[in-house]
Amino acid sequence: MKNLITACSIIFVCLVAFYFFILKPEKYEESDLYEAIIHRDYIKVGINTDSKPFGFIDEKGEVQGYDADFARYIAQYILQNPNKVKFIPVTPANRMLKVSTDEVDMVIATMTITSQRKDIIDFSVPYDSAGQALLVKTSSKITSLGELNGQNIGVIWGTTAEKNLLNIMPNAHVMGFKTYKEAYRALKNGQINAITSDDTILSGFALDDKEVKLLPKRYSREPYGVGFKKSKTTHKLRKIVNEAIIDMKQKNVINRLHKKWLE
Repeated sequence: MKNLITACSIIFVCLVAFYFFILKPEKYEESDLYEAIIHRDYIKVGINTDSKPFGFIDEKGEVQGYDADFARYIAQYILQNPNKVKFIPVTPANRMLKVSTDEVDMVIATMTITSQRKDIIDFSVPYDSAGQALLVKTSSKITSLGELNGQNIGVIWGTTAEKNLLNIMPNAHVMGFKTYKEAYRALKNGQINAITSDDTILSGFALDDKEVKLLPKRYSREPYGVGFKKSKTTHKLRKIVNEAIIDMKQKNVINRLHKKWLE
């Protein structure tokens, strides 16, 4: 038995030596995401589904909006088919986590490019921009952010509006919400006096509901970008998406999306 164990040990050592010194396996590397998409034949896109007109679910249960059409154009550019997109709902609070853990290939969800976020994920070139604004009830006498001292202001967790508000009004009574719809309901029932967020998103509520209005003043300028996992595996995909965005601008696609969804 002892001789058998010794013999097996020698064989094992020889096999390990053969594997590492003769076969010389290459060090494991993560697969390139662009090549994985080509092989899979569809793109997984994280999108807000409660931020009309950028992303929402229509009466047929389908994802629609500016960002949805934008994602379909990218699918057309990469896979020659605008329908080869799998939309995965994200929120401002979890969208960077979902792209960093490979749950989605990219995030197209009205995400502002900031230096802090660039430390965590990578971005495409800007494809559009927004400004921070205030949504109030139509009957409200509030005309600016400065009049909200001592009143409840709603923000959506994980948005730049949250940070901007705390910088502008450090003593504000801030109430955070996971989704835009939750904040909108809180405004309607009087739980908060205003919502501050991107004008492009808040305008959707004002268009659908005459009992709320978007105030004209803007408190920031927010460039939107497509978010990617910070990894060398996404470099090629990000380069291709940048090319697609440039192509969209040259072919006036961005202006057409504006007319369709924002005007």
